[in-house]
Amino acid sequence: MKKFFIYNLLILSLLTFKVSAIEKVILFGDSLMAGYGLPKEHHLSLVLENNLTQQGFEIEIINGSVSGSTSSGGLNRAEWSLSEPGIDLMILGLGANDMLRGIQPNETQQNLDQIIQIAKDKNIKVIIAGMIAPTTHGETYKNNFDTIYPNLAKKYNLPLIPFLLEGIALNPKLNQQDGIHPNKDGTIVMSKTLQKSIINNIK
Repeated sequence: MKKFFIYNLLILSLLTFKVSAIEKVILFGDSLMAGYGLPKEHHLSLVLENNLTQQGFEIEIINGSVSGSTSSGGLNRAEWSLSEPGIDLMILGLGANDMLRGIQPNETQQNLDQIIQIAKDKNIKVIIAGMIAPTTHGETYKNNFDTIYPNLAKKYNLPLIPFLLEGIALNPKLNQQDGIHPNKDGTIVMSKTLQKSIINNIK
């Protein structure tokens, strides 16, 4: 009787949660993914994890993002952050602060390239979450910056989210008063974007 109960429990577990090669995901970015200005329950990591659970995926989402981080800062902490046991996937969303500070795009690309290499050395899959620059620093800067993420995705054959803030940027209803950081509703939109990309790349 006990064996029969355990067997049924295992079957129920398999039916409840979809089998996935991805069990732990780290969000590796800056304030846009860190939950800046929001209470913890509205942080992207928790919203995304809850949404995936509702879809039947038992995936842990780690908030490895740091507000104010540049690509250089991300590179400095990548080895340590990605050494946590069991990480299967990294969503790389750095570069916005580089752009705001006018850091040369080739430097940003080199830093992101090295972060990707660290992840690959640890057998961690990578999804690139891209950014798009305004024309604040000129058209040439914008053109060079905007190609960073497609270039890296092509070089390493990685899935690309062209613009992390797609549907959120410049929409006052989805941003906090600073007009930059997603509010609670904007975080939900971002979560759906990441959720779709994660599910599409589970193999």
